[in-house]
Amino acid sequence: MEKLKMFLKRLSRGSLKKFFMHISLIHKETGKNRVWLFFDMGFCILFYKMGYSDYHCFGFANVRGKARRTFLNMNDSITISKKLNSRENFDIFDDKAQFNKAFSDLLGREWLDLRNASKEEFAEFCKGKTAIFTKLADGVGGTGVSKEEISENTDISALYDKLVAKRYFVVEEEITQHEKMKSLAPSSVNTLRVTTLRFEGKTHVMYTLLRISDGKNFVDNVCSGGMYTPVGFDGVVRKPAYCSETGEFYEPHPFSKVSFVGFEVPFYHEAVEMVKNAAERFPDMGYLGWDVAFTPTRPILIEANNMPSYDLSQNYGHLDEKIGLKPKFEEILGKDFFKK
Repeated sequence: MEKLKMFLKRLSRGSLKKFFMHISLIHKETGKNRVWLFFDMGFCILFYKMGYSDYHCFGFANVRGKARRTFLNMNDSITISKKLNSRENFDIFDDKAQFNKAFSDLLGREWLDLRNASKEEFAEFCKGKTAIFTKLADGVGGTGVSKEEISENTDISALYDKLVAKRYFVVEEEITQHEKMKSLAPSSVNTLRVTTLRFEGKTHVMYTLLRISDGKNFVDNVCSGGMYTPVGFDGVVRKPAYCSETGEFYEPHPFSKVSFVGFEVPFYHEAVEMVKNAAERFPDMGYLGWDVAFTPTRPILIEANNMPSYDLSQNYGHLDEKIGLKPKFEEILGKDFFKK
């Protein structure tokens, strides 16, 4: 009965339109019968605690038996976060201003918190800038981010009032992006996601992903139409990028026409070392997903999340061995870690 309730709850939370979109896409990709896919999805929601988008992402139409249990699900990710992340430090990673303060030496850009900055300080901050980025302090997934153009005709006082009224308290200067990263999608700052697992005094990098916008949006977040592809630990991309919004893989980028396969992320190794060192500043935050941007001279931090995306790194189309990441986590955390 509990499993049935969970099935109905997950189904009600999702979009029926997307549910059937995934079934159609999987049918097109695999030739599997739609009715069979519907019931197999339901089975996986009940017994593997997977959402329908997970079913598609993880390629469960082709993954059978014990291999399905190798994939981390949402509950597993929550368990890791609960056991390894101290709630005392959640605010540092949930509030963008607190994060900026804690890692100010790694930001590579000027910023203000309008909860503490006056109009005069904001006006001084805007001098000489043609654009600024403003953020909700607690925004997630690329939501709550806006780009404000600045010119000699901009009413700075009115802009300050508007931002405060909308609670866009965190204000940052525009990042000058490395030309190679910019070439992928010029409309956005394209980033590297680095997920760290700190356990028993050692920091492990579990996976790295390249995140790119669709070429129209100014954010690269997946839930805002962005794409992603894994990056090898040598800094090289070897797979096409996947877009969750369309459920399709792209090679090359549909807008910029730059190839993903063979792309080398600049300053990759420096970025990984920077993140590992940053993770060690808060040893009681053992499970974090860090977003890194690249300027012409160095990698810089954008933000970090205390609940990293568990699904992006397990996309079936990106997996060579067609198994999930759970064994890699269990190798570090132990087989009994996920047991209640």
